[in-house]
Amino acid sequence: MTDAGDAVARLVRDERARVLATLIRVTGSVDLAEDATQDAVVRALETWPRDGVPDNPRAWLLVTAKRQAIDHIRREGRRADKETAAMGLFDPADEPAEVVRDDLLRLVFTCCHPFLSLDAQVALALRTLAGMSTAEVARGLLVPEATMAKRLTRAKQKITRAGIPYRVPAAEELPDRLDGVAGTVYLIFNEGYGGRTELAAEAVRLGRVLAELMPDEPTVLGLLALMLLQESRRAARTDADSTPVLLADQDRSLWDFAAIKEGVELVGAALRRSADTPNRYAVQAAVAACHALAPSYDETNWDAVVSWYDVLLTVQDTPVVHLNRAVAVGERDGAAAGLALVDGIDGLDEYPWWHASRAELLNRLGDKDSARTAYERALAAGMTEPTAGHLRRRLGDLG
Repeated sequence: MTDAGDAVARLVRDERARVLATLIRVTGSVDLAEDATQDAVVRALETWPRDGVPDNPRAWLLVTAKRQAIDHIRREGRRADKETAAMGLFDPADEPAEVVRDDLLRLVFTCCHPFLSLDAQVALALRTLAGMSTAEVARGLLVPEATMAKRLTRAKQKITRAGIPYRVPAAEELPDRLDGVAGTVYLIFNEGYGGRTELAAEAVRLGRVLAELMPDEPTVLGLLALMLLQESRRAARTDADSTPVLLADQDRSLWDFAAIKEGVELVGAALRRSADTPNRYAVQAAVAACHALAPSYDETNWDAVVSWYDVLLTVQDTPVVHLNRAVAVGERDGAAAGLALVDGIDGLDEYPWWHASRAELLNRLGDKDSARTAYERALAAGMTEPTAGHLRRRLGDLG
């Protein structure tokens, strides 16, 4: 594809979700809106590189998609009510910008409604908001395409049967619903963080959409900051053989400093907007910022990292957060102090990173036999292959 073709494809992708969101509102059908929007996208990719991009790309896509929806409704039946419904869709006037933004926000919250299972939320968000095909969603979430197709169908049917409203929640509903939305987006990011770069990129894009639509929400700002700061290290996280490179050994010149700058600015905004009540995404982003701003691993401000974990525990008191704090204490106060805290955490016996953390600390303390056992238990608990390969090498280094 030429540079012009690439630019058109990016423009169509960026506008697609907004067009889909508006079409769902006017048709009341996710399936019909998806089909019509996809037809409009195909036409744009065919004609714009040849004829030029229209002055108002979104309006062009929306009118074209509405026409496709009208044709579909007419094909489905010739009754007068069908014809009336079809004609009611067609309005050549541009949608006001604020209506389009509201439609997109409605779609975000519809995809992430708590009535749907978390798996269904993630799948539906990737399919509608990120514009991924069913096959792409299936590959990204490591399930067969037929299974994913059924999952998406059930999710859409649940939306219809349960009468899930296509709206932004009322103010009193927003905190609980926003947590679900943020959690879904972050889960998508985590799916991509281990190596599926396209998923991580889509999650960051969704985070930007949320930040555009809800610019004063600390959860949204903190979430986007956290993803940007973590993603900024991607180029340094693996070597030429795709072997994981630990944070301490990464070439920091490979980090994306533009993403770090943006992430740090977002952290500041999120922390200012949550000064009275700590926000878990903002605090996690603050931890990530401590690492991103350190000139080298040895110059990391571990006092600040531990302090931020202390704050995080006031709003997210989980064994995994205790583990992360213990590892930070181990860096600040020595392996023995860190190991004592790790060994005092309950509930992580099946968590591979608990065993891996113990193994590293035991190795530093010179207890090779115990470290070997801990590495083996981490591998038995299950890890992604690149990480498992790293642990096998660490295990081999013990002799």
